[in-house]
Amino acid sequence: MTIDAYLNPDFTWIQKLLFFAVGLLGLLVCDFLLLGGAEISASFMPRSERKYAVPVKFHKYIQLFYEMIISGTSVMSFACAYVVFNHVYSLMQAGAGHSGMITGTFYHIWSEGKDFALLLLICLSIVFNTILDTFIIPLGRLAKEEKAAVRMLGMFYAIIILIYLNLIGDESEYSPVMMYYLGLMVGRFVYFDASFMDFLIAIKNAFIKLPMLVLCIALCGGMCFFGFKAGFLLERNYYIVGVFYTHLFLLAAVFVIHHSHIMKFVAREKELPKEDERLGEEEYYDDSDYPEDK
Repeated sequence: MTIDAYLNPDFTWIQKLLFFAVGLLGLLVCDFLLLGGAEISASFMPRSERKYAVPVKFHKYIQLFYEMIISGTSVMSFACAYVVFNHVYSLMQAGAGHSGMITGTFYHIWSEGKDFALLLLICLSIVFNTILDTFIIPLGRLAKEEKAAVRMLGMFYAIIILIYLNLIGDESEYSPVMMYYLGLMVGRFVYFDASFMDFLIAIKNAFIKLPMLVLCIALCGGMCFFGFKAGFLLERNYYIVGVFYTHLFLLAAVFVIHHSHIMKFVAREKELPKEDERLGEEEYYDDSDYPEDK
């Protein structure tokens, strides 16, 4: 099996640039929707505080949304790897051959230790997520608790996609992957030394970030619809491969926008007035809560 067996070999570089441009445009539209959300949220504050609150909230929302995309890409990498490996294993069982050293090792591992291989893939997806949001696309404004909540929503995001793929009749079997994700999600909410208050806090942190989940599903769904309709993504290669491929293009768009600092010109953060002129801004703005991007 080659990579062309799962991707479209006729997907030219011009078409890839067009697909990337669509993702870039969609991401910019979502960013401006988040700007509108920040303005609506700040509208409930005193008028004198809004000009300081809107940029802070906006850039925080953007990083939460980017973390949602990063988390979704990392989680989908595991689901996609499972589908591809399981398909290759099925072909080997059907007589494709596994006499070589690499193919023979893979066949033995997948047949004898499939569950351990899946756990290893999950761990690798977590490492992939950490590398992305720490080094490649550093999101310095987000606390660990916020990243943890968004990553948990990333698993829910993947479950929604897999359920939809089952409904439209994708030939792959996603039940084992969904069970792993459900187990991880339950572990996020309920753990041995957790109190009922910890459980409620976890639920609250996930609930208030649901708009990021909805926005990410809308963006990815729109891109996938365009990609399949335009022939950039092929149904015969499994829908989930196309979904993961779409996430890679979105990830590239996030990288470009994040490192170009375009959004900082859209809503530049303003310096707070002197201490004697401040009108309660300290209630929502604290430099220690929002360190500069590294």
